[in-house]
Amino acid sequence: MEPIARTNGTKPTEAAPGIERIDVAAVSSKSLRSLYGERKPIYPKRAHGTFRSIKWIVMAVTLGIYYLLPWVRWERGPGLPNQAFLLDFANQRLYFGPIEIWAQELYFITGILVLSALGLFLVTAIAGRMWCGYACPQTVWTDLMIAVERFWQGDRNARMRLDQSAWTLEKIWKKTATHISWLVISIATGGVLVFYFRDAPTLAAELVRGDAPLIAYVFLGIFTGTTYLLGGIAREQVCIYMCPWPRIQAAMFDAESLLVSYHEHRGEPRGAHKKGQTWLDRGDCIDCKACVAVCPMGIDIRDGAQMECIQCALCIDACDDIMDKVGRPKGLISYDTFLNVEAPAGAEPVPVRIVRPRTVLYSALIALVVGLMAWAWLARLTTQISVIADRNPMFVALSDGGVRNGYTLKILNKTHSAQAFQVAIDGVPGATMSIVGFEGTSAPLNIEANNVRAFKIYVTAPAPIWRKMSGTAVPLRFKVTNIDSGETAINNATFRGPGS
Repeated sequence: MEPIARTNGTKPTEAAPGIERIDVAAVSSKSLRSLYGERKPIYPKRAHGTFRSIKWIVMAVTLGIYYLLPWVRWERGPGLPNQAFLLDFANQRLYFGPIEIWAQELYFITGILVLSALGLFLVTAIAGRMWCGYACPQTVWTDLMIAVERFWQGDRNARMRLDQSAWTLEKIWKKTATHISWLVISIATGGVLVFYFRDAPTLAAELVRGDAPLIAYVFLGIFTGTTYLLGGIAREQVCIYMCPWPRIQAAMFDAESLLVSYHEHRGEPRGAHKKGQTWLDRGDCIDCKACVAVCPMGIDIRDGAQMECIQCALCIDACDDIMDKVGRPKGLISYDTFLNVEAPAGAEPVPVRIVRPRTVLYSALIALVVGLMAWAWLARLTTQISVIADRNPMFVALSDGGVRNGYTLKILNKTHSAQAFQVAIDGVPGATMSIVGFEGTSAPLNIEANNVRAFKIYVTAPAPIWRKMSGTAVPLRFKVTNIDSGETAINNATFRGPGS
């Protein structure tokens, strides 16, 4: 283990033979949390172990997907974008591989958001804030920023010494290199994000030439600034004060949720362990504070469950490493349930139950939403219509006693080729329909590929028919049929007249 940084010139103390006691104190806890207190910097020490390796892998995979996805191509045919994932706001569509979602199908996006929330609830019920500790964008980019900082400035002790030193040439160039690297990462992050909204190669060339749309530069600047601020500067402040999840996560836990926990019955009483000293009548914790030094949130896991803990498990790696060195069993800090952590000393551990009412409920809800979305997708029509009745006037009383209503019919052709449609009505017996600009009602209504077209339609009810209806509003149904495929879309409206 690296030497301990001391500002007062004293000699580091040993927590056990050959193991230094790290001079670090928790800076985040319920008692210290304040909106008005000055932020105390956290210098997380590099951890080594299983969970740190998992975090590196997750970081590489998630950043790889994020940075490379806009460049993946997907051939869709002439006139269509060939970017695999594209949020095409200009044409009000979302493309993801073979999936194409129109703005009128926003319920699919709603379904995806609901699934994301339920998935988060399920993961939290099983293993706490595992999402926060491994895959949350804030965690991933903060990890990346800390890795860059460590590359230029060194590990924990070196960074502390640098911050406490005068502004020498060494300090200036190391700090400058760090912030320039953060800005490069932030620009790359913001640049890639705007690529999700427009063809990536085209927009990249425009950005370099300086002739990209102004809105692209605006959002590039916003995304760059927020990445630099949240990932490089604010860091844990985002998780503690800005993110709502720490304050609602407790509703997702139960006594059988797996959480990063310190086993107090095994670790206490804690204290330094001297050479030749027995382990009887004392705990396994040698109070080396390695768990505190590696924590990116600046907490002491030995203080119990805390809102600030993101369940990254780096303290487990640090503690297991120390236990190996002092010859004690691993697992003094581990993923465990409240049932086991709060059990009396010597009690038999309760097996972890993944399948329990809470997780079954979340899983069932996920299955239900997936089923509904699959059904909606399979029943999805390539034709969508909307009918808007005239409001001024709502109806026209004709000289012969008949009543006429006006409607605007919009037909959306979601296919990638021109289509012809026919319109029919029912619900008002004997009513006639006329389409402005067309002779007769059987004339085909041609609509270009991936386009919407509006038609003005008048529906007239003869006087005898309207008198039989006693002047009440009558349901009217519009049916639009694709002449080639036979697919029919239906929309309900209302026919009104005097007295309705």
